[in-house]
Amino acid sequence: MNAMAEKKYVVAVDLGGTKLAAAAVDSMGHVSDQTILAVDASSRMAPVNQIVEAARELITAKKGKRKISGVGVAVPGLVRRDGTVWAPNLKGWGRMALAQRLKRALRLPVAVESDRNAAVLGEAWCGAARGKSDAIVLMLGTGIGAGILSGGNLVRGAHELSGCAGWMVVADTYRRGGQNVGQLESLAAGPAIARAAGTSSARDVAEAARRGDQACINIYLEAGRLLGYGVANLVSLFDPEIIVIGGGLAEASDLFLDTLREGVKERAQPIAAGRVRIVTSSLGSRANLLGVARLAGSKWAHWPAR
Repeated sequence: MNAMAEKKYVVAVDLGGTKLAAAAVDSMGHVSDQTILAVDASSRMAPVNQIVEAARELITAKKGKRKISGVGVAVPGLVRRDGTVWAPNLKGWGRMALAQRLKRALRLPVAVESDRNAAVLGEAWCGAARGKSDAIVLMLGTGIGAGILSGGNLVRGAHELSGCAGWMVVADTYRRGGQNVGQLESLAAGPAIARAAGTSSARDVAEAARRGDQACINIYLEAGRLLGYGVANLVSLFDPEIIVIGGGLAEASDLFLDTLREGVKERAQPIAAGRVRIVTSSLGSRANLLGVARLAGSKWAHWPAR
């Protein structure tokens, strides 16, 4: 039996609001045959069908040399304990029975997890939080969410809503839509940064800031200050060893990370603030894939602890 045949693989899928990534992952965290697609949002079932098709291609590829033991899927929303998914950015996904549908189509065991929980599992397995049992991944992008490990276990909450970090209160005011997305998200997520500058995206604001546009520099400094106050709350509540900044805004961390750290020192419990490390993700977009791979692998491929 060759080395490839001895490895135990799972299929990992990261479903976002606009992009779907799928890959085969082995017990060492090696990602192979990754494919990236635009999400088909034309109907309720279209993203499900895309996941099935992408997974089938990975399952049948290299047949006889690569045995797939299970499937892990990260989703942009809440996964209830009955396995149904609420994903507000996907049409008709108020109570999508995703795991059940995928098990039936693929004839393999399937684990479905929220993207924020997947991210912290991935970072703790192969990323910046590797080996840490008390870690938080703060995902900053269109929204703001946190995956939280405490004592090596995911913090989920009574209704699977732990980690809705965008709802933290950090100031005395809301921006437009804050009552629907949460105060911190309304003030410091990607759309808020773009609105403050009157541009189409936070990336445009970052590019202008790096060219020396003082107004755009100030927008990122203000976002960093408010994010720092939010992170201070997380540090004081959970006393983590490390906080990893991920998501699309992590690409602009050079514009706000120092200010964020200053906000933590200013507002967090001082002993915890002095000991926590705050870093950017080393995995980027692969954190979710690796997180759900680890979840599926530990359940069905009998991957060793690492």
